[in-house]
Amino acid sequence: MSTTTPRAPMTTTATGGDLLRQIVVISAVVFMIIAAMVGTGLLGGTNVRDLQGGALDADATVLAPGRPAFSIWSLIYLLMIAYAIWQALPSQRARTRQRRAGWWVALTAVLNGGWLLAAQFTTLPLTVVAIVVLLAALGLTVRVLTVFRTESFTDRLLLDGTVGLHLGWVTLATVANVTAWLAAEVAPPMDAGAQAAWGVAVLAVVAVTGILVAVGTRGQRIAPPLAMAWGLVWIGVARLTGEPQAPAVAIAAFAAAVVVLAAPFVVTGLRRRREGV
Repeated sequence: MSTTTPRAPMTTTATGGDLLRQIVVISAVVFMIIAAMVGTGLLGGTNVRDLQGGALDADATVLAPGRPAFSIWSLIYLLMIAYAIWQALPSQRARTRQRRAGWWVALTAVLNGGWLLAAQFTTLPLTVVAIVVLLAALGLTVRVLTVFRTESFTDRLLLDGTVGLHLGWVTLATVANVTAWLAAEVAPPMDAGAQAAWGVAVLAVVAVTGILVAVGTRGQRIAPPLAMAWGLVWIGVARLTGEPQAPAVAIAAFAAAVVVLAAPFVVTGLRRRREGV
């Protein structure tokens, strides 16, 4: 018997709560952008890579992506702004899918900005707490979108695509953030060989996480693995061309990128075979 994910119901009558949600989403995205400007030093703050004694920079650990990887934030922010404008349209006010996901998207925007402020003004352990909470919120948001799916291209781009890229990148950023904290404040100093072995083991966990994301979304989301693979490739490049060099970690990062990219296609193929499609 074929099983399908339920589609989002049709638009219903708008309420005052719908208007409030639209306003909150816009406010949350504005907060996120202002926090990002502080985090990059545009409003007088210190650039993230120089914070926490440089623990968050591209050469801090063997699992830190190369600096070009962080350009993905520009795309995520642009998509978040586009989403905030689109969801504010009267035609989107009473849509059930916006009702289900809008508040979650607003929360992820606030938590995103909160991580940047935590990095700027608090301690490294608090940045770990902030990014783990953000990761959990993004995972729940993607779950909502998976349950209430749509065939609309605009939905897929501005809602599913935005949240998916955000989730994929933050998944990898969480690994880098936790590693930075452990290396700076918890774990004893390790030689190059031990760092490489530990890095390879963590990347194996990342690959498994990519598979779990594909399974959890029934292979219907390509944005999360794209963002994860982007970061993984830049980890590999950084470990081959920058410091600290770790060829074994680079190979593991490239292999993990292939795994997470292939996972949704494999899951989709297995699901269709099981459903007889």
